[in-house]
Amino acid sequence: MADQQDRDIAQPITAEDITPPPADASFTPAAPLKDAGVEFSPADEPGGEAASSGSTIEGAKQTLRDNVARGREQAVDKARLYAEDGKTKATDALGQLSQLLRDAAQQVDGKLGEQYGQYARGAADRVEGFTSAIDEKSVDDLLADARELVRKSPTVAVGVAAGIGFVVARLLSSGLDQRDA
Repeated sequence: MADQQDRDIAQPITAEDITPPPADASFTPAAPLKDAGVEFSPADEPGGEAASSGSTIEGAKQTLRDNVARGREQAVDKARLYAEDGKTKATDALGQLSQLLRDAAQQVDGKLGEQYGQYARGAADRVEGFTSAIDEKSVDDLLADARELVRKSPTVAVGVAAGIGFVVARLLSSGLDQRDA
């Protein structure tokens, strides 16, 4: 058992480890690799290395470009899926808001009069129209509309972005507070 452990531990080679071949031993060189059925590329030939190193670098650059393009396509596809999912959730939420406004309009009719309930119904109709407009457009169309809005009135876009950021921050902070409780 101790012999097995001794063999497993790497030891430096010493003069005792080297045994020369017997004096009557004959030496025959191995067959050249070219004759052994091994194929060589031009880079393996003497003097061919400098000529092919440029093509090797170009090949590596092209592979890198291909991988970057593939990664970009995957990122765009994933972002599009997230955008579609977000669009679906937004239209569902707006549909619920529209229904909530319609229910509130019925209660307002009973308590304050039909004139005030009509305001709530009008708001519900506008929200429903906005929901259907969002639902009919593709994500690309919505992005184009958003870009056009930013071009036409950048101050409004900054205000809307600040408002959305404030709402998202409030929602996240309230969610974190509820988790801690």
